Amino acid sequence: MSEPVRLQFTAPKRGMPPRHFTDLDQDQRIEAVTELGLPKFRVNQIARHYYGRLEADPLTMTDLPESARQKVKDALFPELMTKVRVTEADGGATQKTLWRLHDGTLLESVLMRYPDRATLCISSQAGCGMACPFCATGQGGLDRNLSIGEIVDQVRRAAATMQNEGGRLTNVVFMGMGEPLANYKRVLSAVKQITRPAPEGFGLSMRNVTVSTVGLAPAIRKLADENLSVTLAVSLHTPDDELRDTLVPVNNRWSVAEVLDAARYYADRTGRRVSIEYALIRDINDQDFRADMLGQKLHRALGSRVHVNVIPLNPTPGSKWDASPKQRQDEFVRRVAAQGVPCTVRDTRGQEIAAACGQLAAEERAS
Repeated sequence: MSEPVRLQFTAPKRGMPPRHFTDLDQDQRIEAVTELGLPKFRVNQIARHYYGRLEADPLTMTDLPESARQKVKDALFPELMTKVRVTEADGGATQKTLWRLHDGTLLESVLMRYPDRATLCISSQAGCGMACPFCATGQGGLDRNLSIGEIVDQVRRAAATMQNEGGRLTNVVFMGMGEPLANYKRVLSAVKQITRPAPEGFGLSMRNVTVSTVGLAPAIRKLADENLSVTLAVSLHTPDDELRDTLVPVNNRWSVAEVLDAARYYADRTGRRVSIEYALIRDINDQDFRADMLGQKLHRALGSRVHVNVIPLNPTPGSKWDASPKQRQDEFVRRVAAQGVPCTVRDTRGQEIAAACGQLAAEERAS
C-alpha cells in the first residue's frame, strides 16, 4: 500500500500580483478611475479596449487623455505575465507558452488551432495540490492560486493572437495547471468575464467554456447553482474507489459515488451533458472489468447526459506511467460504449513539445 498523500487545498503564502483592471468589479473600477481624477465613463472606454480590442496597454488607448494614460497603466494594468518561451507542434497548429509571473512563478497555457475552431487550455493555479501521481503538475505541488487577472489575461493574449492571424478564439478549457474548483471565486469571475459580451467580457459562448475538476463534490454542487451553462468535466480516471484513492487522492475525501452524485446534480440543474475524463494508463486502469464498471456506473448515475473522453496518457520523463497500447485503448472504448455510454478517444496534441500540463514548467525549473 502506498504512503498517504497530503493534499494542498489552500495555496502556500506567496505574493499575489498587484491589482489589475480585471480583478475589480464595476463599482471598484469606477472608484479606481475617480481616484485618478477621471470621470467614471472612462471605465467603459478602458473596458472596450481590453475586452473588445484586446489591448492591455493604456498608452495605446488614444481616446484617453494623454496626461492620464500613464496613470491608468500604473494603477490598473501591471505586467502580469512575461513570456519565457513558446514551443510548437502539429505544424504550428499547437502552441504552448510558458509564462513567468511577477513573483517568478511559472505558468503554462496551450493554444490549439483546428479547422473549425481554436481552443485555449488555461491554468487556474500555479502548480496543483491534488497530488495525482501520473500528472506532471501534481508532482510539482502547489505554488499558489492565480489571480483573476492572471487567468483572464491568458485568454486575452490568445484571443489577440488569433485576431492577428485573422481568426477567432472560440473555446476555452480550464484544463491546464491546477484544480479550478480549488480557486473557486476567481475562476467563477474569470468565466463570467470570458463569456459576457463586450465591453464586459470577450463574448465567448458559455457552452464553449469547460471547467474541469478532479471531483470536489461540494464545489460541483455550488457551481451547479450559479445558473451558468458551462461544460463540467470530471477527471475520474477509474470507476473504483480502491484504485482512485491512489490515482486521484482527493477520492479519500469524496468517493466515486459522491462525485457522480454531484455530477448528476449538475446535469439536473443545468441541462448540460457532463464530460468524464479518463487518462488511460497501461496495466493500471485499462482493464476490461474497469471499462465495464465505468460504463455501468455512468449509465446508472447520468443516463444519456454523459460522455467519456478517453485520453491516451502523455507520459512525463522518468515516470513509470505509460499510455495503453492502441488495441487495449480501442477495446476499452468499445466496452464502455457497449454499456450505452458514448465514449471517444480525445485527439492528442503536442506530445513532442511536452504538452502535458506542468512538463514545460518542470523542465524550466530543472534548467
